Amino acid sequence: MNLLWTIATILASIAAGYLFRQFIARNQLQTAEAKAKKIVDEAHAKARELVVEGKDKALQIVEKAKREEDERRRELERAHKRLEEREALFDKKLLQFEEKHQEVEERARTIEKTRHELEELRQKQMEKLQRIAELSKKEAQRILIEHTEKEVSQELVSRVRKLQNKTTEEWEETAKKMIALAMERIASKQSAETTSTSITLPSDDMKGRIIGREGRNIKTLEQLIGVEIIVDDTPDTIFVSCFNPIRRQIAKIALEKLILDGRIHPGRIEEAIEEAKKNLAIEIKKAGEEACYEVGVAGIDPKLVQILGRLKYRTSYGHNVLQHSIEVGLISGLLAEELGADISVAKKGGLLHDIGKAVDHEVQGGHPKIGYDIMKKFGLPEEVAYISIAHHEDSPRTLEGLIVKAADAISGARPGARKDTYEQYVQRLEELENVAASFEGVEQVYAIYAGREVRVFVTPDKTDDWQAQKLARAIANKIEEELRYPGEIKVTLIREKRIVEYAR
Repeated sequence: MNLLWTIATILASIAAGYLFRQFIARNQLQTAEAKAKKIVDEAHAKARELVVEGKDKALQIVEKAKREEDERRRELERAHKRLEEREALFDKKLLQFEEKHQEVEERARTIEKTRHELEELRQKQMEKLQRIAELSKKEAQRILIEHTEKEVSQELVSRVRKLQNKTTEEWEETAKKMIALAMERIASKQSAETTSTSITLPSDDMKGRIIGREGRNIKTLEQLIGVEIIVDDTPDTIFVSCFNPIRRQIAKIALEKLILDGRIHPGRIEEAIEEAKKNLAIEIKKAGEEACYEVGVAGIDPKLVQILGRLKYRTSYGHNVLQHSIEVGLISGLLAEELGADISVAKKGGLLHDIGKAVDHEVQGGHPKIGYDIMKKFGLPEEVAYISIAHHEDSPRTLEGLIVKAADAISGARPGARKDTYEQYVQRLEELENVAASFEGVEQVYAIYAGREVRVFVTPDKTDDWQAQKLARAIANKIEEELRYPGEIKVTLIREKRIVEYAR
């Protein structure tokens, strides 16, 4: 009995579990169908929104395209209208030209007809005169000329002499006016004889930093650049002294960079000097371009412009050579315009006539021949290159060469334009450097302290201490033998080997 009851209970439990499971499955199915329906409804709604949005964007694009098409159509209509107006104007001008052409041809025919009539009338008159005088035309001319010569020979001689004197005076007066006009139209700039450049400091404390511990900073600057740095009692100012303006400019740029940076030590000084040299190269190129623009010269090779810019740091008798070249170019152009010469050749030749002075310290020979070779190398025509030689010749063979020679004299002859003492001073310092540099083993030479000292840097691997002493004595002896100078000159020979390594 218990077994039957147990089996019945189990069967009842199974049936109840099955019914409960069916109930749960039915509920889950209804819930899933509801979610799916909701998702489908949301998708339909989103699709409708996207369709509406797409239609709006399509309408906007169509409207924008219509506006652009209308604008292009209006632009084409305006262009077509302008073209029609120009065509009508051209037709009108062409009609006027044809009318004038016909009028000119008619006048030419009338003139030719009149000329023929006059020629026929003249022939009839001549034949009539010959019949009356019973003389031919040539016989009548001969008799008339002989009779006239006898009567007015003395008068003609006197008149010719008077005209010759008058013509000479007029030409001299005209030449004076041309030269005066050319000089008036060019601003006169006086030279400044200077061998020092001042540098403003933010405070006097900066002087100590520039000098450095035991003077190592200032010594490094003077040795690497070849200048003398003067630190005196002048408030907030130091001076860079050197006869070479390029060295002074490098020192000025390097010092200003170091002062602005604040880090002043030998390693940083070398970097600043290299940067200053690069900046100076840019300034030189800019100076050459500005000179070409001021004179109105174009079509010059950029490398030749760079060489021209170097003249900014070259002086001749105290006169800045670049400024002198600009003046000569402008004056030459004005004189060429007055005399009917080639203005372009005169301007270009005047601007470049002293180009040889930019490299005459590096190339052997006089600056006229060097300048001629430079201009030929960069493809300038013979008539332009010849001016470099012509401005030092007694009788240039071209009119443009003669004009540049006169312009060169005008620019250099102005009161105060040149100072012989400055040029002689620079020449003395250059001779001093050249004498010291002529010895074997010498690497660099700098004349400082206004030529009272020459510093000689030798190659340490080729010169030992004993040879250095002998070399210093030999340089001093050669200076005594070949140069004339007041007082005494100190020869300082420096043999230094510097080794630099980097820890990374």
